[in-house]
Amino acid sequence: MVFLRCSRHALLALVALGLGGCSISKLAVDRAGDALSQGTSSFATDDDPELIAAAAPFSLKLMESLLAETPNHVGLLTSAASGFTQYAYGFVQTEAERLDATDYARAQETRVRARKLYLRARDYGLRGLDVKHPGFSNALGSDANKAVRGCRQDDVALMYWTAAAWTAAIALAKDDPSLVGDLHKPQAMMDRALELDEAYGDGAIHSFMIAYSMARPDLTEPAADVAKRHYARALELAHGSLAGPHVTYAESVCVALEDRGCFDQALQAALAVDPNAAPEHRLENVLMQRRASWMTTQADRWFLPPLPPDDSTANGVKP
Repeated sequence: MVFLRCSRHALLALVALGLGGCSISKLAVDRAGDALSQGTSSFATDDDPELIAAAAPFSLKLMESLLAETPNHVGLLTSAASGFTQYAYGFVQTEAERLDATDYARAQETRVRARKLYLRARDYGLRGLDVKHPGFSNALGSDANKAVRGCRQDDVALMYWTAAAWTAAIALAKDDPSLVGDLHKPQAMMDRALELDEAYGDGAIHSFMIAYSMARPDLTEPAADVAKRHYARALELAHGSLAGPHVTYAESVCVALEDRGCFDQALQAALAVDPNAAPEHRLENVLMQRRASWMTTQADRWFLPPLPPDDSTANGVKP
């Protein structure tokens, strides 16, 4: 998770954009966009999710303000796709899940908001791919597998974030047949991204595939076996520095297999990751470890409690 980027130059651009009567040359806006989309992230290395939750909307709106001036800036479009996806998952969808137990109506409203944010992220990603490959969106609708064949390694980030946002939106809109019917499109994009650069994001595509394998309809072998291979490869590529693959495996595979031991083991592995061992993933790990801790308290939602001991057997009396 490469979190939202912000820089001094981009902030100055936003101030200038807000001054009525002032104009900014396209060159200046492009430079601000470059700074915002390429700068080193201070968000990703932070260990205070509440601070980032408060700051992220400003950065996202900054990107949108710059995109209004330079709509074909691929770096900004990629960052917008990435940023809205991560914000929706890390701070909106997660909040909806926590609200389920106490305020179901508000939880549903929050899920709708998360879905809208995912779709906004998807649209920015598709815009970026259309800039790099004119007509890509239309081609994706005609023949998704053929459309993605034209993508190359430098398209992987755009494909990954676009597909991740799209599938997340679909998962929150199972009552919308038109959206669910698009599932083959992000699937083709993610498959192509995996083919081009399986190590992208320290195994981020394999981590995505852990959960997606449990739901994809075109597998010819048990879904759990495929998911386990992606889990193992994700851990290998991350060199043990990420909690996310463990959390995803617990909630996607262990729950589906009704294996409480597997669930507990995966979450303990997530909690054992040192967030400071890989500073570039610190915020991601803090968020995922919070999720792991929450999931340990919610296990009864997914697993039946163990059966009480049979008194007659315990006393040596056979039934």
